[in-house]
Amino acid sequence: MSYSVRQVASWAAVTVRTLHHYDRTGLLTPSTRTRAGYRLYDEADLARLQQILFYRELGFPLEEIAAILRDPQANALDHLRARQRQLSEEIARLQRLSEVAERAIEVQQTGVTLTPQERFEVFGEIGFDLSYATERQLKWADSQGQRESMARAAAYSKEDWRRIMGEAAEWRERLLAAFDAGEPSDGDAVMDLAEEHRQHISRSFTHCPPAMHLRLADEFAADPRAFALVVPPSQQRPGLADWLAKAVHANAARHDSPEDER
Repeated sequence: MSYSVRQVASWAAVTVRTLHHYDRTGLLTPSTRTRAGYRLYDEADLARLQQILFYRELGFPLEEIAAILRDPQANALDHLRARQRQLSEEIARLQRLSEVAERAIEVQQTGVTLTPQERFEVFGEIGFDLSYATERQLKWADSQGQRESMARAAAYSKEDWRRIMGEAAEWRERLLAAFDAGEPSDGDAVMDLAEEHRQHISRSFTHCPPAMHLRLADEFAADPRAFALVVPPSQQRPGLADWLAKAVHANAARHDSPEDER
C-alpha cells in the first residue's frame, strides 16, 4: 500500500516541506511516484521515517542520521553513546543554569539584594527556602505587612543585614539556653524572649502586632522551612518549634491581659 506525501506528513506530525527536503537530500526518497510525479511512500519508507524522527528527537543533525542509516549495525551504537554523553553534558549545563535562575528568583522572592557570597557570609546556616519564600509571597502578596517587609529587606545593605542577623543570633543563643534548661514556655523568661522576637520583627521588617506574631509562630510549628528562618537545622532540638509557638501564644495572651496594658 502506498501513501501520499500529505498523508505521511499528517501521520508523522511533520510538514510536507520537511518531507520534500528529506527527498532532495536523499535522506528519505519515496519508493515510487505517480505518473504525474507525486511522491508515494510504502511501509518501508514509513519505517525509515520513524527512524529518522527518532534520531531527530535525540538532536542528531541530518548528516549524522544519514550516516547511521547507511550502515545502522556498524554506526548506530557508537553514535547513540556519543549522543548520550552530549546530552548528559547538556543536562548538567542546564542544571547549572537552572540553579543560577533559582538564586535570582530567590533574591526577588525574599527581597534580599545581596550576592550569593554576601548571603553566605551574613546568613550562614539560616537559609531562605525558595519554595517557602514563593508560597509566602503568593499567599501574602496583597498584605501591607508583606509589601513593607519586602521593601525594607530590599533596601538593606550588607552591614544592615550583618547587624540584624547578629541580633537574631544573640537572641537565638539565649532561646536555646532557656529550652535546654527546661524553662516552661509560659514562664516570664521565655515569654520575654518571645516578646523580643516580636519587637525584632517590628524593628527590622514590619509592624508585628501579637496577632501577626501568633500566625508566624504557628507557621514555625507547622512548617520546618519557616522555622529554619529562625533556628538553623543544625541547632534545632526536638519540640523546640512547638515550645516557641506556645511561648508566643502565652506572650500574646499576656498582652491581652488588662494588667499588662502599660
